[in-house]
Amino acid sequence: MATIGVFDSGIGGLTVLNEALRQAPAHHYIYLADSANAPYGERSSDWVAQRSLDLCHWLVREGCQALVVACNTATAEAIAHIRHEMPAIPIIGVEPGIKPAVTQSSNRKVGVLATQNTLKSDKFNALLNSLEGDCEFISQAGLGLVPLIESGKIDTPETKALLTEHLETFQAAGVDTVVLGCTHYPFLTPLIKSILGAEVQIIDTSEAVVRQLCRKLEEYQLLQSAPPRTIRFYSTQDADALVNLAKQLIPLAFDQHSIETSTVFIS
Repeated sequence: MATIGVFDSGIGGLTVLNEALRQAPAHHYIYLADSANAPYGERSSDWVAQRSLDLCHWLVREGCQALVVACNTATAEAIAHIRHEMPAIPIIGVEPGIKPAVTQSSNRKVGVLATQNTLKSDKFNALLNSLEGDCEFISQAGLGLVPLIESGKIDTPETKALLTEHLETFQAAGVDTVVLGCTHYPFLTPLIKSILGAEVQIIDTSEAVVRQLCRKLEEYQLLQSAPPRTIRFYSTQDADALVNLAKQLIPLAFDQHSIETSTVFIS
């Protein structure tokens, strides 16, 4: 029975875990939130790369046979290095869904809401430069949003005010599609639609990420189709707070799974 590790700087990767539980429920999962060091989007590239590798090594020592780097910043800064250092196991990353946005945008104007590090990364800019066509991309860093989401302030006047400020660029440009380039941001989808309008398309790549995970599990002959189901939630700051938020945000995890929690120190 395969154990799958999912890590993020905090609770953002819960969006990916939730989709994994829907598509591949018959596995053990370890979710690791590096909340003591969140957010990653404002840290140096070298720090993110080394920290991400350290967390992946820790997850493998805990028994993980496949890993999901459920953080856009960590994927952008570290995924190539992690795969080089750990070639024996499938490692899945996340990236902003700008390719599907190209096909879905009607007016050819797409907004990308992401962290500073993701937007300035070589990986993201190479992805942009690889696209052909007349689609205009308007990028906006979501400074300050991750700490609010981490503290559970997902639908509050404070969060809406900051989000409204960040989305002004999209409104001015008249975008009809918004790419969420941070796994934390799907939790803000209702607020984004209330600000930009219900007709705006939101691109969240969790479903595609987990489809790729399932393909890799099958390739490595790790895909399972039967229980048992266990999820271990780890946090480098406060595992109880992590689980309390998870109960609100992804109740599916608690319906059919045995839950374990622990606060851990990872140097």
